[in-house]
Amino acid sequence: MGSRQKVTRAFLWLAVLAGGPLLGAKLFDLVVLASAWSADPPASLAMMPYGEDWLVDTGVFFIPLSAAMLVAGFGALVSGWRTPWRYRWLLCLPSIGILLLLVLTVVAFWPMNAALYYHGVHSPKDSISDAESIAMAHRWVLLDWVRVAGATAAFVAPLRALTLPWPAQEAPKDPPAVRIVLALALLGVAAFVVWFVQNL
Repeated sequence: MGSRQKVTRAFLWLAVLAGGPLLGAKLFDLVVLASAWSADPPASLAMMPYGEDWLVDTGVFFIPLSAAMLVAGFGALVSGWRTPWRYRWLLCLPSIGILLLLVLTVVAFWPMNAALYYHGVHSPKDSISDAESIAMAHRWVLLDWVRVAGATAAFVAPLRALTLPWPAQEAPKDPPAVRIVLALALLGVAAFVVWFVQNL
């Protein structure tokens, strides 16, 4: 087993070990917690798992697992980049998938979480009406199924890659222009991660 194969498989195992609990927790969050606080808004919004009554914020659980998935996904993608596309696409799913889910979380869920929570606790920062809170809670649940689907794909893809034999063929080296674009893309991912951590 070559060193590149060993490194790729190690990252794939990390993706599986982080992705399993992440997917299970996401399902619990949606099916149990969200179904409770979104059942009858605005009254039910007081059950959102935030604030002083909750000793552990959900982000404290999800963020480390998401970070592990992101590192594992891009680690596997970079180390296994020279594999043929019939195998490489399985390496793309956990990396790009988790990145897109994090972007979705920042762009859509963070503002909704804040708006719904403030409305539920009657905060001075409340900026939505009861009718808007009902529509937003329903939109939150629908969008969260997207996150569940993405987390499922990000878990199943590395698991599938681990069950397949390592490709005997190597893909040809990318042209310099492609390598520059890939390097810039990785820098963009790193910049997003730094921004994400700083804004927690």
